[in-house]
Amino acid sequence: MTFSQIPMLIFVGLSLTTLLTLMSGCEKSITQKDRPIAIADEQPQSQTKPAAQETNPLEVVTLGSGCFWCTEAFFRELKGVKSAVSGYSGGQDPNPTYKAVCTGSTGHAEVIQVTFDPQQIELTDLLKAFWETHDPTTLNRQGADVGTQYRSAIFYHSEQQKEQATAYKKQLDESGKFKSPIVTEITAFEKFFPAEDYHQDYFKLNPNAQYCQYVIRPKLDKFRSKFADKLKTTETE
Repeated sequence: MTFSQIPMLIFVGLSLTTLLTLMSGCEKSITQKDRPIAIADEQPQSQTKPAAQETNPLEVVTLGSGCFWCTEAFFRELKGVKSAVSGYSGGQDPNPTYKAVCTGSTGHAEVIQVTFDPQQIELTDLLKAFWETHDPTTLNRQGADVGTQYRSAIFYHSEQQKEQATAYKKQLDESGKFKSPIVTEITAFEKFFPAEDYHQDYFKLNPNAQYCQYVIRPKLDKFRSKFADKLKTTETE
């Protein structure tokens, strides 16, 4: 190596050293934990964020109009009714049974608890069906069924239901539709006790029973004729 080549080697050495230093600095800046957070436009969109869901809340009303075998059979067929469960409401016994309720000593009425979609059927439609399918002018009696357990009753679940039921009752009284005043009890809902399993969907499960043939069937036929435009066309409605 000649003397004249030394400056060139020094220059190359310095250049390599500088380059290595710069590369080391870049690597450090990339791996450091305190790197700046990306601005909003650069941040990826979350893939787990749930899409907005439309709410369609169901409503519940509790109705008593005599034997729940009949009432349940009617309301199950109405479009927008999701369920109609037979049971007991309005009494003081904390554990009512059918046998006890039938004595009239528990204070309960035979009722159905109706869960419905207000976007498919309005409460006024249910109230119309309610007042059209029993005699609301006979106190504690429906035909041959006598006792407080067979009283005409609406157990409302909201102030809106109370107002609608009260207004409808007044309208019916003033219209003279019934020869006698309506005695339907309109009170706040407190508790509902589902009846024993063999009472549920009684008409459907016991179509050949005498009560179903001679009492429920004729009433149901009239109901279907009168409310034809409100009936379900499929079981899923």
